[in-house]
Amino acid sequence: MAVTAAAEERRQLRRAVVASTVGTSIEWYDFFLYSTATTLVFAKLFFPKSDPAVATLNVFLIYAVGFIARPIGAAIFGHYGDRIGRKATLIATLLLMGIATFLIGFVPSYASIGIWGALLLVVLRFVQGVGVGGEWGGSVLLSMEWGHKGRRGLIASWPQFGVPVGLFLANGALLIMSNIAGKGFLTWGWRVPFYFSIVLVAVGLYVRLRVFETPLFQRLLDAKRIEPAPVLEVIRRNWKEILQSAFLRLSEQAPFYIFTAYVFTYGTTVLKQPRNFVLYAVLAASVLSFFSIPLFGYVSDRIGRKRMYMAGVAVMGVWGFIYFGLLDTKVAALMFIAILLSLIPHDMQYGPQAALIAESFTGRLRYSGASLGYQLASVIAGGPAPLIATTLYAGPKFLRIGAYKTSLAIALYILVCAVISFIAVSMVKDRSKQDISAEYDEQPAVARVAVAPQPTQA
Repeated sequence: MAVTAAAEERRQLRRAVVASTVGTSIEWYDFFLYSTATTLVFAKLFFPKSDPAVATLNVFLIYAVGFIARPIGAAIFGHYGDRIGRKATLIATLLLMGIATFLIGFVPSYASIGIWGALLLVVLRFVQGVGVGGEWGGSVLLSMEWGHKGRRGLIASWPQFGVPVGLFLANGALLIMSNIAGKGFLTWGWRVPFYFSIVLVAVGLYVRLRVFETPLFQRLLDAKRIEPAPVLEVIRRNWKEILQSAFLRLSEQAPFYIFTAYVFTYGTTVLKQPRNFVLYAVLAASVLSFFSIPLFGYVSDRIGRKRMYMAGVAVMGVWGFIYFGLLDTKVAALMFIAILLSLIPHDMQYGPQAALIAESFTGRLRYSGASLGYQLASVIAGGPAPLIATTLYAGPKFLRIGAYKTSLAIALYILVCAVISFIAVSMVKDRSKQDISAEYDEQPAVARVAVAPQPTQA
């Protein structure tokens, strides 16, 4: 009987990891599809009469709306994830994200309906952001809470693996349509990958409907330890951990969107490289991340989450100077190498990051706390990063300041992010070896739970 139970647990763990990874890959495909299309298509279609620099800033402002929405999604779905479960919440986020992406493919351009096209993009981008804001926390917990404490770094890195998969699929879809559509890419070719999103959503739903709820959450249900207002409770109890989680992400998230979104603007307008050259290079970088993200998650299980993460932050602090130094040579081989290796310092942090953040919160508040901390960084790091990079390098004339015309300013911005993250992660408690199935609040709510049975220890 014990063997059968152990075999069933392993089977459910595999299903949970697959469901998390597949679903996350699809949602990041949706999110990155918009990111790449922002620089390649939207400035020309929705702001055709603007100065090129102003048009780029306008589409990056719309792009940033998705990041502003992500903490809102974290709060909404964090509440339900800690109230009704990880599985049901993840199905809702997948549907929300997929439908919004599908509808973007139908948005008319400026030539058809004027500024209303850009306004529709804002609304759909906001919905995208709400969906992805609720996705990450549930995906990580669905896999991590099925796993063994000695392998949590590796297991929790698989939902993170969905990021390079989504990046690869999004850039690959646009590259294929760029070659197929040719001159028609700006009229109809860019829309096809957005339509294809609805097919991927169907696949994701099939996979996620087959996985069970995590045993940790089920024990919380059985013990009647569910919080009535988990978002408010985790803000009250763990506001420090939420802020630490947000700031430790600065050196990971801000450079990531410079390396995968702003690079299209920098590569095509500053370096005068063909669109497809940059697409191929980013595709190659995403493939490399297929291996490096789980690798660094595994290493964090061996040497500790904090040690691995701090090494990644330190490398990122100097990498910005190397990256732009190679790009600015305008030598094709060196530029390709720079973009190919650009995500390695990111992956050194992103591999252990899911477990590092999720382990900071007790079980009954984990979905809300981890989601809020993770997605709060979107407002201060991911969303503004391409906008800041654009302004630092070539801000529009009406700003009068900020246009330095040198990539050194962007590299310094990355360094500042790394310094802040290094301080934040140094303050995080490393719970790599701790039992996360037990509640470990510093101030447990004794009065409220005194009559309730304690959850079974793992």
